[in-house]
Amino acid sequence: MNIRLERPEDYRVVEELTREAFWNVYKPGCVEHYVLNQYRNNPDFIPELDFVMEEDGQIIGHVMFSKAELVLNDGSRKPSWTFGPISIHPDYKRKGYGLKLLNYALDKARETGVGFLCMEGNIGFYSHAGFGLASKMGIRYHSEPKDAEVPYFLAQELIPGWLCGIEATYCPPKGYFVADVDPDAFDTYEATFPRKEKAFREGQLPQFCQSCGMPLTREEDCGTDADGSINFDYCRYCYKDGRFLQDMTMEQMIEHCAQFVDEVNRNMPQPMTKEEYRQMMYSFFPMLKRWR
Repeated sequence: MNIRLERPEDYRVVEELTREAFWNVYKPGCVEHYVLNQYRNNPDFIPELDFVMEEDGQIIGHVMFSKAELVLNDGSRKPSWTFGPISIHPDYKRKGYGLKLLNYALDKARETGVGFLCMEGNIGFYSHAGFGLASKMGIRYHSEPKDAEVPYFLAQELIPGWLCGIEATYCPPKGYFVADVDPDAFDTYEATFPRKEKAFREGQLPQFCQSCGMPLTREEDCGTDADGSINFDYCRYCYKDGRFLQDMTMEQMIEHCAQFVDEVNRNMPQPMTKEEYRQMMYSFFPMLKRWR
């Protein structure tokens, strides 16, 4: 086994690997391979923390790191970092390769001065590398209520004392949403790969309608494209036959959704008032695909 920096001649192989590793894992289909493709030219990309793992001369794993930031309660900003995608070829999963690659990369990140990492992932895996719930460290996920314990939002202090007891909000860097910002470009890129079927799978991250924020858990919840195929980005109440069913602004959509606060509260650990729900949507909706 060998871990080294990624080289330009590795790019397509690594993107193919990333697509195989993430397909239907966190959502129906995946966009991580396109994020990686675009991120290498992003100023937040950290080339000295862009690693591939080899076994018998073949690339079987990859991880990259990015600059990020935290927004403190007073509105000031503090540098932070994140990482991902981290990919292991399906043939090598659950054999310890992912943890070896991650621990190697974390050691290198610490050596370069990376003090604190936030990321989204499965705590069942990442806890083995020292990650815990970010909410327990005083860090809120941008689209969740302030006191919510978000099971997929994780963090780790690589340099002890780096947080200094601050409370802050984290929003993933914009580079991770590149497929949402320009879906046509993503579709063009995706068409260069063999076709694969999208599907809901147990263990995926919560999926939300990218128009109204409704949770999407079944194909029956989803809208449809013009050809009748399932659209996994939008719910059936917002999108049908390739078009939106309501002609409204983001503000109008928020007001429309606010009337359903009682229904939303059935799945919340702590009930919200209509105004609290409205304010949460104002922080969350700008990140949805339709309103970017």
